[in-house]
Amino acid sequence: MPVLSYQLYSSRNFNDVQQTCAMLAALGYEAVEAYGGLLNDPEALVQAVTSSGLALPSTHVNLTDLEADPDRFIHLAGRLGIGTLYVPHIAADQRPTGGDGWRAFGARLDRAGAPLRKAGLGFGWHNHDFEFVAEDDGTIPMQAILEGGPDLEWEADIAWIVRGGGDPFDWLARYADRITAAHVKDIAPSGEKLDEDGWSDPGTGTMDWAALYEALRGTRAKVLVMEHDNPSDDERFAKAGVALHATQEG
Repeated sequence: MPVLSYQLYSSRNFNDVQQTCAMLAALGYEAVEAYGGLLNDPEALVQAVTSSGLALPSTHVNLTDLEADPDRFIHLAGRLGIGTLYVPHIAADQRPTGGDGWRAFGARLDRAGAPLRKAGLGFGWHNHDFEFVAEDDGTIPMQAILEGGPDLEWEADIAWIVRGGGDPFDWLARYADRITAAHVKDIAPSGEKLDEDGWSDPGTGTMDWAALYEALRGTRAKVLVMEHDNPSDDERFAKAGVALHATQEG
């Protein structure tokens, strides 16, 4: 059964990481996923995670930071117990264009991850929506990234695939052997939850999570990460994530 985790970015506007981890442990989470800013104070993160009895199997990491000092992240992974690191984003003004550009970007990611893999860690890409929007030459960036970086793992953010116009079931089936984690988030019906950027608590929106959990069982995903990019109440969202996971994996 995949580990139930929580992307700490979801709670960035609420309590500090110590209080957030305590809340998550009380609700039944097994693990958390860090993001780049939290890695700047690893001791606080270690204290929050260990005192709550949680694990930290995965994290997000900035690509240029990783390229500049891979040894720093290898050390952090050992200190924090991280098994896999994912680059989560590239700013719009830095994105390549066309098939060759995106394949070259995949190759760049692959090179950045080489020292991590040599150290026994996993490394890959976490998607948003732009990777599923066709380029002028017909290229789908997500496909080109994985082609250019054949050793890359993929943390599939299912709801972002949908927002990008992709069919999540097709992507999960085609790249089952590359998907080692997934983000579980939900999309509100059109016109609803606008104060939360159109996201909904897991299991309360438009995503067919019963079918998606079944599809994820056919992948290598060993961590399922609950995430909401802009919840108005992070505890409410966290509880919904536990409830959805219990329903599908209980």
